[in-house]
Amino acid sequence: MLRLIFDFVSSLKLTIACLAAAIVLVFAGTIAQVHLGIHEVQQLYFQSLFVWWPPNSNGFKIPIYPGGHLIGAVLLANLITAHIRRFQWTWRKFGIQLIHAGLIIMLLGGLLTDLFSVDSYMRLEIGETKNYSEDLRLTELAVIDESDSDLDQVTAIPQARLQRGGTIEHSGLPFRILVRRFYPNSQVGMLSKAGANAQAAATQGVGSRVVVTEARRDTTPNGHDTVSVVIEIEPLPSENEITAGSLGTWLVSDGLGAPQEFFYSGKQWRLELRPVRYYKHYSMTLQKFTHERYPGTEIPKNFASRVTLTDPDHKENRNVLIYMNHPLRYRGETYYQSGFDKSDKATVLEVVHNPGIIAPYAACVIVAAGLLVQFSFHLTSFLRRRKPAS
Repeated sequence: MLRLIFDFVSSLKLTIACLAAAIVLVFAGTIAQVHLGIHEVQQLYFQSLFVWWPPNSNGFKIPIYPGGHLIGAVLLANLITAHIRRFQWTWRKFGIQLIHAGLIIMLLGGLLTDLFSVDSYMRLEIGETKNYSEDLRLTELAVIDESDSDLDQVTAIPQARLQRGGTIEHSGLPFRILVRRFYPNSQVGMLSKAGANAQAAATQGVGSRVVVTEARRDTTPNGHDTVSVVIEIEPLPSENEITAGSLGTWLVSDGLGAPQEFFYSGKQWRLELRPVRYYKHYSMTLQKFTHERYPGTEIPKNFASRVTLTDPDHKENRNVLIYMNHPLRYRGETYYQSGFDKSDKATVLEVVHNPGIIAPYAACVIVAAGLLVQFSFHLTSFLRRRKPAS
């Protein structure tokens, strides 16, 4: 039985089937980008084990096709088992072995990148210092304890947890959060202009004066969804106090101009939706930003950022120039000059953490060496046969 399974996994037929399935998946994903957008398609089609239907349902879904992770995993297993099955330690096969090893490293590097890479951005104004970058595609609900004048205690709830709804409890919070409604994209308007039958989005704060309606997801490449969530604050029971009633419902949204604040248990609390933050063990300060344009046009020619990198743990305090095609690499992260504000007073740095960044380069070198060895061996054999014949 094991022999049959090994023969099937290492077969050429399985290789062809995986490649055909990958072609169909790429075609279907390309078509789906029209309605879902590139980032949503990446998650539903290429970063999943199965393609589920319907794609945007939070209820019952059925798998209808293998996803990118499943096809890649099967193809990787097929390549490894085929390599083991046909492995022969001879100089005649040495180039083939190198080519197979390079392809395996490339697939493993792609899987490592897909699972663990993080792409975020850091926006800095001149003179500003930051120790975190932000993921503009993901949102988190930040519950901030402002009682300490020197330090804010932040409890971050990811967007995926808000989408599931239900009750959220955390050891650092003296209350529980009940998610009443979540809007992946929404429109916020004034209650006074919404008509007689309109209802306020919440009972407390700004939400008591506005209405929220669900909107279609923005699938354009540079589009941005206005995420909104309606939550209820419910105090937790304590030993010496009688549990009070609900503190009401609150609307927290990107469409509001300010976060929501309330007072409870002798502390001032703030609620806000913000991009997911990735904190660093070091900080970056923008000292200068330059932006060059082609003469007579507004087309960017070159833009660069001079930043100060400060890392007390590694005793780093130096100035670095980041400009096009010359990134900064530090502690496993790469900073690229990505963009800038129209005022030319702020820069946008793309921050990439990719643990598999070396894999494609190593794989290409190994495959190239394998091709060179194999072709050289056949060329030598051909010349040896040709010489006696001449």
